[in-house]
Amino acid sequence: MTDNTPTGTPTGTSITPTSSKSSDDELASRLTHPRHPRSNRYDARWTIENQMGPHALWLLEWLAPALGLDRLRPGARVLDLGCGRAMTSVFLAREYGVQVTAADLWVKPEENAVRIAEAGLADRVLPVFAEAHELPFGEGTFDAIVSVDAYQYFGTADLYLPTLTRLLKPGGRIGVVVPSLREEPAGDEPPEHLKPFWDPGFWAFHSPAWWRRHWTRGGAVEVEAADWQPDGWKDWLLWSEVCAEESPSEFMAGMARESVELMRADRGRSLGFARVVGRRL
Repeated sequence: MTDNTPTGTPTGTSITPTSSKSSDDELASRLTHPRHPRSNRYDARWTIENQMGPHALWLLEWLAPALGLDRLRPGARVLDLGCGRAMTSVFLAREYGVQVTAADLWVKPEENAVRIAEAGLADRVLPVFAEAHELPFGEGTFDAIVSVDAYQYFGTADLYLPTLTRLLKPGGRIGVVVPSLREEPAGDEPPEHLKPFWDPGFWAFHSPAWWRRHWTRGGAVEVEAADWQPDGWKDWLLWSEVCAEESPSEFMAGMARESVELMRADRGRSLGFARVVGRRL
């Protein structure tokens, strides 16, 4: 890795929202996480401004050792699928010295290009517009595929994984982190305590055991990890509380408030995160 700049925010760029309730130091202290030292080096306001859900850098840092990101050669090619506002793409390039293709359907590549350039990584992160079922890449293009808080939206179909892993070089790895249930619900109803908050989209949240079986049945990868994040719900709650107070986007602040209510109702009984890693056969 050649760039050790310890912040995700470009020098001289202010992103402090007018609605901020905390000083920069207070915010940094609140979001400093003992398990995520790499993420702690990134400007807290930058992460809040660019968030689209749970703390993507915390989740990626949890995924990294299971995926073996620090063992990739310098300049290895990584697909960041569903990159959102490219925070994870910046993190991948900066922390692991890889070349990143930042693919997203909802955020325009020209918008991500500005963020990437401001972070000083225009030569290492390429933003592209792509739909997950129509990826414009050839077989064996990537050394690794990463997807953080996105794969649940397109990856639950039985036949999807083999079409995606063909983009990996032989022996390459795919790693995802997704919102998860501890166990699959029995029957057709959500957990009783979550019924007031349940959205139909939550049916795409599955247990680590479900993901392991799903990927194994596909026959495209050897599953190397499928596990539950201990106390992941606490991170989800803390991050949502901060974003509800500090986000400059009322839409994102509103989503964060809904997540706060959800996490406080559940308190880790059912909801959290799963990471899943597979090696292309």
